[in-house]
Amino acid sequence: MDLVRACEAFVAVSGHGSFTVGAAAAGMPQSVVSRRIAALEEHFGSKLFDRSSRNVTLTPFGRDMLSSARRLVELVEAMEHDAECAKRRRFRLAVPAVSAPRRLAGLVAEARRHDLNLALHTAGPGERAALARTLEVRAAIVSVPPDGAPWRIPLGLAGSAEPAGQTIYVENLRAGRAGRNARRRRVWIQPEDDVPHVRDRVIRLRDGVGLQPAQVVVSASLVDAAAEVLGSADLLLCSAVQADELGLYWRPIGELELVRGYDVEAGLREDAQRIRTLLLATIGRCLGMSDHGSRSGDVSGDGEA
Repeated sequence: MDLVRACEAFVAVSGHGSFTVGAAAAGMPQSVVSRRIAALEEHFGSKLFDRSSRNVTLTPFGRDMLSSARRLVELVEAMEHDAECAKRRRFRLAVPAVSAPRRLAGLVAEARRHDLNLALHTAGPGERAALARTLEVRAAIVSVPPDGAPWRIPLGLAGSAEPAGQTIYVENLRAGRAGRNARRRRVWIQPEDDVPHVRDRVIRLRDGVGLQPAQVVVSASLVDAAAEVLGSADLLLCSAVQADELGLYWRPIGELELVRGYDVEAGLREDAQRIRTLLLATIGRCLGMSDHGSRSGDVSGDGEA
């Protein structure tokens, strides 16, 4: 017997003095109400209602039990209300500051379809990791080495002019003898890629191909880096999706494969798994996963800077 549903039927009928009206008020068929009250009477071993007259009245036993039944129904209603409030409680998630607002809005909308009420906090890689460690957020999308990462975003170089080739070789940024006094082209690293598994590999490549130290620069912000590239022949290290959003022409790097890796860090393992399972594809789009790019070109072919 469903004791809660039986008590709901009992309270509804007692409040209206009628099986028909009580059933309608409770939103149950009258036959269901009758069966539930009969089951409750059998369970207690005594009658709750006097059915001998035209009007349904409580028996002395029924009057004694009504208060308890009412408390049980009210408690269940309160629990159901609390459960709904708990599901609507905001889930603070730290995400990369490079994610486009339109894509983040899509992430929040998708999460709500899974009863997950996200409150997003955009931040750089170091701050996101710190927020997760100190539990200031329930979870964070953190930068990790790409091997085994749930999200992998290929990186390349992008500029304001369309390259002739399909790959950019960093060694071609070396200044020739004739151009030693000219301004050397630079590669700008945005804060999102100022992490060891990306930045250090670019620095090693710079040194390996003979570029000047000043030709690879870590920018204070993506806006500053993009402004430098839009106003010169410099290049921005970024994803193809970022390049499209900035109106730049993107190509992969010829000398090495660079990839951003991302994973979820959370105080509770269940929270991290929930984010990975429910929102894998949507978070991927926020991070820059794309199956097309209007300016990214074909990744095959000869390369130029």
